[in-house]
Amino acid sequence: MNHRKSLLSAAIFSCIAFGAHAQGAAQTSPTDLDTIQVTGIRGSMERSLDTKREANARLEVVTAEDVGKLPAHNVADTLQRLPGVNISSASADEGGFDEADRVSLRGTSPSLTQTLINGHTVGSADWFVLSQGNNVGRSVSYSLLPSELVSSVEVNKSSQAKLQDGGTTGTVNIITRTPLQFSKQFSAEASVGAVRSDQAESTDPQYSALFNYKNDEGNFGVLLQAFYQKRELRREAQEIPGGFTKIAATDPVAATNPDLIGVSVPGLLGSTLFEQTRERKGGLLTVQFKPTDALSLSLSGFSSELEANNYNRNFMLWGSSFAKSQAPNPGYTVVDGVLTNATYAGVPGTNYGVYDMIYREATAKTNYVTFDADWQINDTLDAKFQAGTTKGTGETPRQFIAEVTLGQGGGASWATHGAGSPVDWSIGGDISPSGVTSFGTWGNQLVKAEDKEDWATLDFSQYFSAGALSSIDFGVRFADHEREALSPEGATPGDIWAALQGSATGNYPSGFAGDVGGTFPRNIWYYTPDALKTAIINNSTWLAGNDGPTGRHNYGAEWKVKEKNFAGYVQANFSGDWWAGNIGLRYVNIKQDINSYNAVANAADADVSSLFGMWERTAFENKHDRVLPSANIKFDLDDDLVLRVAASQTQTLPDYSALGASSWGSDLNRTGGGGNPNLKPTLSTNLDANLEWYFMPRGLLSVGAYHMDMKDYIAFDVVKRQLYSELTNQLETYDISTPINADGKVTGVEVAYEQPIGDYFGFNANYTYADGNTDHTWSDGTHNLLGTSKNTYNVGAYFENERFGARVSYTRRSSFLISLSGTNPYYQDDFGTLSASLNFKATDWLSISLDGLNLNNPTYKYYQSASIPTSFYSNGRQYYLNFRFKY
Repeated sequence: MNHRKSLLSAAIFSCIAFGAHAQGAAQTSPTDLDTIQVTGIRGSMERSLDTKREANARLEVVTAEDVGKLPAHNVADTLQRLPGVNISSASADEGGFDEADRVSLRGTSPSLTQTLINGHTVGSADWFVLSQGNNVGRSVSYSLLPSELVSSVEVNKSSQAKLQDGGTTGTVNIITRTPLQFSKQFSAEASVGAVRSDQAESTDPQYSALFNYKNDEGNFGVLLQAFYQKRELRREAQEIPGGFTKIAATDPVAATNPDLIGVSVPGLLGSTLFEQTRERKGGLLTVQFKPTDALSLSLSGFSSELEANNYNRNFMLWGSSFAKSQAPNPGYTVVDGVLTNATYAGVPGTNYGVYDMIYREATAKTNYVTFDADWQINDTLDAKFQAGTTKGTGETPRQFIAEVTLGQGGGASWATHGAGSPVDWSIGGDISPSGVTSFGTWGNQLVKAEDKEDWATLDFSQYFSAGALSSIDFGVRFADHEREALSPEGATPGDIWAALQGSATGNYPSGFAGDVGGTFPRNIWYYTPDALKTAIINNSTWLAGNDGPTGRHNYGAEWKVKEKNFAGYVQANFSGDWWAGNIGLRYVNIKQDINSYNAVANAADADVSSLFGMWERTAFENKHDRVLPSANIKFDLDDDLVLRVAASQTQTLPDYSALGASSWGSDLNRTGGGGNPNLKPTLSTNLDANLEWYFMPRGLLSVGAYHMDMKDYIAFDVVKRQLYSELTNQLETYDISTPINADGKVTGVEVAYEQPIGDYFGFNANYTYADGNTDHTWSDGTHNLLGTSKNTYNVGAYFENERFGARVSYTRRSSFLISLSGTNPYYQDDFGTLSASLNFKATDWLSISLDGLNLNNPTYKYYQSASIPTSFYSNGRQYYLNFRFKY
């Protein structure tokens, strides 16, 4: 700890000492990023580089090519093209999808990256049920943020005292437009288009519109944007839920086959079809008024709602029901501790297959309202005030689930081929609807997550006209944040199976999982969503308003984290003839109240009870206060050569569910997760240096290095806890992954190159190397950090003239640790994505664009070890055709 402080102090002192002895001083005025308007690929790149060059800190910028036209269809997909930026398509265990949903910086997890809109927090929640209650991070779901609203996006890689705290590795700030930045009195834009998802074999509408008015005096304006977007998804996969587990000496098969003790076998092997309809709609309204030249007032409101009903079917070999009790036929093979090839003869009464059909109604919403005042008090003093409120809600009102067993007495077999290839597997016996031997259901329960924050900020800037000190920024911020998971009501099932038998069925699509490969069941039936929903609704009793022992209030799924955050800062900004920089301190004071429930077996210990069991209430209080220093300095070594050096301390609080979540688990494999209210915030000491050569307009070659020393990084351990099982209707012992504090480090290098070729062509490339490790030892013996890809690179090229524009880009990311699957660490393998866009300006008022995403049709692969795969996902390609009209 002392070494960490000494290193930071020395770096900051060096920055100050060098800058203080530089000769000459020139006052610099703050850059007004909101006034940037660009059209076209070349203009966008030039503006982005200009903003990057003028900044006094480490900053990456993406600007829209035109209103509603980022360089990619998705905000997160756009950001992944920047050096040091990674994206992921999942927030929990939902697996890989075709659209980026989370953003992370410099080889760390998304929870360590803060996302803001216009400098403020945005309430966020997810459509996936596990992300609503069990895996709730501090990252923002980009699925709720349409690119049409974006003017520019800033990625702050080095910290400044005036920036909102919360991003250990950096902050992404999404900037929207304001009414008075438009040049014309009236502006109107509309986009009419469609998206084609080739795997889902669906074409769906995409609409957006913008209207802006400002008066003749240019001191009053109204901006209105609206959007509606729909698309169908179909994901074809092989999944191995919970991974492989080891045969213990106490398992029955150990007595007959002692050579299998300690050998890993699959608990479940699944053939998985996921289909979803996503409908996103919402808008942004901003009113801006300047009663005087010195005062600007604005009121802004944003809302986005995503309806994401989905149907997941997973037809599985049920290894947990026989692999630890029944001996495989002679001739089985074991390689590196894994039963890689095994055949099991059919045993009467043994079910070798289990099949989950899960239809969920799901929504995610976010909104905010902000009031801003910008007052130039006098020639040397500015003040800015902002107050706002935001709320995000993720909800699964109903889950319609059928779990059936089949393949009784039919035997089973599997053969693995390492982490890079699907498992070949099969089960015998009757696997048709008539072969179902038992039926179960669970989860017809309301699950809801709410994320709310109220905040106020007051910032001042005092400017000086002489000397090296050009200005001082100082201010305060207060925020009241609350994150809560709720499950207050649900349905008690009746005789659903009697109603479901003989209902309408469908079949997996022809050619299912052809891009995944492997040999496993593909010609599979399923009950239609309407049949499943009708049978469950008509034969269940919905219990609402009953919080007692006969009600369906699932206390074990509920928790709440409340945080009050006060911060104050002071930042001194310096400048000279050939240098500029800043140094500052930010004080942060945080109070946390954490409320949850623990399952108990004795009624005398219970505070509450329901049909799910008995619980005692738990309450914890944490207080954290810290001073976070930061320093940035920029040297203009030549007209086109810039050197930057930065040092800082940054802090991120643990994920909400990591603090508050009650323990939860899967009844099939007896694994799950839970929270730890005693977690400490992650404190990172950061060093950064970057050399930038702007060798021509729109041309850049930069090389940089960074180091982050993270104290109290969040890792995961496994403990045993008692949970209520809906299969056995009693408490059972589960292996629960629990977050813990462990120190970690990341050291990396970033290289970026952009160059135009002639008047119309150009290309860009960047590469990031990240070497991360933690003191924590995972169960596979590694010391990996969550989310650390050692190698990431992007390459792209473009063409543009007055009429035509074209762009192609390819991004690749090396493997990285996701989290725990059951009790086992699991990783996402290397993957790359190819995208392209074509633009044609037909007239001054009409342009046409065609964007293609995932053109290489990637298969996302996940694995537990070099010998054990976890899942394989294929999503297909997507094509967006848009007609843009301007007035």
